Amino acid sequence: MQQNIDTYNFNGKKVIVRVDFNVPLDENFKITDDTRIRAAIPTLKKVLEGGGALILMSHLGRPKGVTDKFSLKHIIYKIEELLGTKIEFAPDCMKAQDQAKNLQPGQVLLLENLRFYAEEEGKPRGLADDASDEVKKEAKTKVKESQKEFTKTLASYADCYINDAFGTAHRAHASTALIAKYFPNDKMFGYIMQKEILNIDKLLKTPQHPVTAIIGGSKVSSKIGILQNLLDKVDNMIIGGGMAFTFAKAQGGKIGTSICEDDQMPLALDIVKAAKDKGVKLYFPDSIVVADKFDNDAKTQRCKNTEVPDGWMGMDAAQDTIDEWRKVILASKTILWNGPVGVFEMPAFASGTLQVAKALAEATAAGAFTLIGGGDSVAAINQMGFADKVSYISTGGGAMLEYLEGKDLPGIAAIRE
Repeated sequence: MQQNIDTYNFNGKKVIVRVDFNVPLDENFKITDDTRIRAAIPTLKKVLEGGGALILMSHLGRPKGVTDKFSLKHIIYKIEELLGTKIEFAPDCMKAQDQAKNLQPGQVLLLENLRFYAEEEGKPRGLADDASDEVKKEAKTKVKESQKEFTKTLASYADCYINDAFGTAHRAHASTALIAKYFPNDKMFGYIMQKEILNIDKLLKTPQHPVTAIIGGSKVSSKIGILQNLLDKVDNMIIGGGMAFTFAKAQGGKIGTSICEDDQMPLALDIVKAAKDKGVKLYFPDSIVVADKFDNDAKTQRCKNTEVPDGWMGMDAAQDTIDEWRKVILASKTILWNGPVGVFEMPAFASGTLQVAKALAEATAAGAFTLIGGGDSVAAINQMGFADKVSYISTGGGAMLEYLEGKDLPGIAAIRE
């Protein structure tokens, strides 16, 4: 039975919480962006204020075994600062039985990086590149078998389980999906998970029309599922960034040396046809900024996205394209933005993406619901100082994409079962 964090009685309970503390560290192990830790604080405080004791578990980076560089001990100072309480540390997440047993209400125990064990992800490690299929299969079976014991040990520390790591909800890992089975009547979402599901469902299930999706980035291949699933939900779809050139070339346009996935052109044409059949209006960057090389200091000119001169490449949406898109955005009631519409990391070609961010802030002020997801889109919103001027910024990159594709995410399904 799924419980609710607002009504559950945490008094005297030991609560194991899957958080996403996969934060960036500099060479001196100082956190350079503490957004993910800050986001989890309301959930953690709710447990402590309710008389519970906290056991925190997370991954950090992609270690291939125990590595000091990826130890969660480096982030203890920040959790203590934000939570306002002392943190006890378990240097081995599989040997924390005594520490968990002795934990008193109001106390917090942080387990070492879950991914120091292959069992967390359920993938074998250390296999030779030329290992036979039989060896690989045997190794995978062994890890899967020991994964049950790994999960059981983690579960044994607590009376209750909270998943508040939306960023890993699309992974069927021990700490995100398997552990929930050990808490059939004492499992729930934390506030981050609640908010993510609520806000993405506003777009997918209960949107106010007109609905507009702005999908950018360089590759069609990474966004096919979203494009196909959203065609049943939106009224307008703006396709920008490098992926627009696959559509342009598929429809007979000249794209110079612009990025293009030739093998995705048939799919691009399928999407154009499906949009027409469903009455969805597609918008491409009709006018673009092109450059003679992939460089911030390159020579530039403007042209149509289907008439790029030989030797030139598309780098950004031009002003008249942005003006047209802005009208569509401001006429919408629900808007999703995922992916930049130009080579955003180069200042010379960031204008289109930054202006989309500005238009979204305007639309929000006018009453629209705006949902932002994806690293570069979020970075643009933050760079413009608009983080508090849009409706919701998703914390999960891959998880958000898969949820938008309509997939059942293991971390969500495990709580709902």
